[in-house]
Amino acid sequence: MTAIDAASLTALLDGRYAGVREDVRTSLIERADFLDEVEELPRPEYRERVREMLLDVSATGLTGLGFPKEYGGGGDVGASIAAFEEMAGGDLSLLVKSGVQFGLFGGAILQLGTARHHDAYLEDVVAGRLLGCFAMTEHGHGSNVAAVATVATYDPATQEFVIETTREDAYKDYIGNAACHGELAVVFAQLVVGGEERGVHAFVVPIRVDGAPAPGVRIADDGPKMGLNGVDNGRLWFSGVRVPRTSLLNRFADVTEAGEYVSEIESAGRRFFTMLGTLVQGRVSVGGAAIRASEVALTIAVRYALRRRQFEASADAEESLLLDYGQHQRRLMPLVARTYALRFAQEVVRDDLHDVFSGVTTSEHARRELESRAAGTKALATWHATRTIQECREACGGAGYLAANRFGALKADTDVFTTFEGDNTVLLQLVAKGLLTGYSSEFEEMDQLDLVRFVAGLAVETVLERTAVHKLLERVRDVVPIAGEREPDILDADYHLAMLRFREEHMLAGVARRLQSGMKAGGEPGAVFSTVQDHVIGVARAHVERLIHEAFREKVRGLPSGPVREVLDVLCDLSALSVIEADRAWFMEHGRLSSERSKAITAEVNRLCRDLRPHARLLVDGFGVPEELLRAEDLIG
Repeated sequence: MTAIDAASLTALLDGRYAGVREDVRTSLIERADFLDEVEELPRPEYRERVREMLLDVSATGLTGLGFPKEYGGGGDVGASIAAFEEMAGGDLSLLVKSGVQFGLFGGAILQLGTARHHDAYLEDVVAGRLLGCFAMTEHGHGSNVAAVATVATYDPATQEFVIETTREDAYKDYIGNAACHGELAVVFAQLVVGGEERGVHAFVVPIRVDGAPAPGVRIADDGPKMGLNGVDNGRLWFSGVRVPRTSLLNRFADVTEAGEYVSEIESAGRRFFTMLGTLVQGRVSVGGAAIRASEVALTIAVRYALRRRQFEASADAEESLLLDYGQHQRRLMPLVARTYALRFAQEVVRDDLHDVFSGVTTSEHARRELESRAAGTKALATWHATRTIQECREACGGAGYLAANRFGALKADTDVFTTFEGDNTVLLQLVAKGLLTGYSSEFEEMDQLDLVRFVAGLAVETVLERTAVHKLLERVRDVVPIAGEREPDILDADYHLAMLRFREEHMLAGVARRLQSGMKAGGEPGAVFSTVQDHVIGVARAHVERLIHEAFREKVRGLPSGPVREVLDVLCDLSALSVIEADRAWFMEHGRLSSERSKAITAEVNRLCRDLRPHARLLVDGFGVPEELLRAEDLIG
């Protein structure tokens, strides 16, 4: 394999937003001392320093790239995601506070509000002069947003909404910027107009006036957390809080001065999911940040493994480098390959998001597919980060446990990524719903019970025909023969993709059959769904695994011949075979992998790791993590 150039890999990974990413890296390098400074700060001081740093970074314009230019932004949604991803190379409390301020709070005003809200708030939000919160999650209804118990009742006599926390467990919880710094909150509440419930809507509500809680607002601090202690998460209660009628973010629904509820979207369910769909940017951002954190961890661990010697390979030799050991290669190289795969999958999601939110793509089907793909990629990327950071810490031994070597902060600060912006298991159920319904017009209306009834009323073939994977069924069957018959080349790219497609389609058909049989047997929809829930999550995961691999393979196929393509071809093979190997029990159970073939795949994964060993440093250097942000001098020199 020809030697490769790390700068070429960085340019490929940075893609169309290379300039933005370089600007963020420069900004982080200029503020690299912040990583050392906050290491031992008490929590109150840490929060204040993060606030100060947020204002400092916002002055560069890098945090406002996704907002319209007329409000001081950059007018480029894709660029804003790329900038956020790159910021994850620095302090993650700063990253998350930035995400709360500009992605969630500012993003909600931008996406759910209209000109009256944009003109009133956005310029100050983008400049960091107005800090705010995104108050959706409630203590009693974390993931079930449709059931939040905060209520906003319209009072026609005063043309105001009255915001009320209606029960003990209905307080807003885990709200970033709430404990110390937020002045306004976008509050999600059940709207009641003329005694009629209209579902969840969003309102701009003052929570502080001159630094003190606003009248009727009670604020509490969530206290110390596992990580991200530079973010002031808090709790909010509302008691008779009155806000003007114009405080309703009214892009999708409004209340007139006369007290009439109006909306162009007749269905309450569709209106709710349309509203939530505009907030998908948060999931895309978190997935990208998790991938960047994985790159930081892998850069440290691989460089340490190329420097640290331990035990002699023979009596007359010096101790061997850690990465010369087969098991150490096994620990790290598949994770490097998977991280590259996720970077290219994230690129697809980011570009789709840009096209949908910029109006390049206007179809409802494309928007639903974006929501599903964003949910699935976020889930697998954040789980990958949790696994990768832990493996990298262990691969650096006791030295990796020192705070100066970054793993402590990376572990603690990214752990919550698996459950915020959507719990990963719940997100995979959203992915499965899209597969089972084919993102049909009924998609947004369905809860779990409706989904069971819907699928039970279809033929299995109908469910399959709704998926893109089904169109390639016959080719899949040709390339993936019965185990022990005609065995394709282990490194055949069509074989890798066909195996992943076969698994996805087989699992999807199995879920549909189990849902149908459960209903035919007289089961209640809720009980039937619960029985097959593990299968539902399995098919969603299989689907996203296939999308990730396709993104990697398509990126490689689009490259010109040369050393970069050569090494990425090997990485892509390693990524695909690692996925198949990890689920070989399933493939063997379903007659698509013989025991001999399974052993051969394991041997091939080992060989690919050895082949990539000479390129390990260049592969992690390709991630482009600035030296100043790695910190781990004792580990990497």
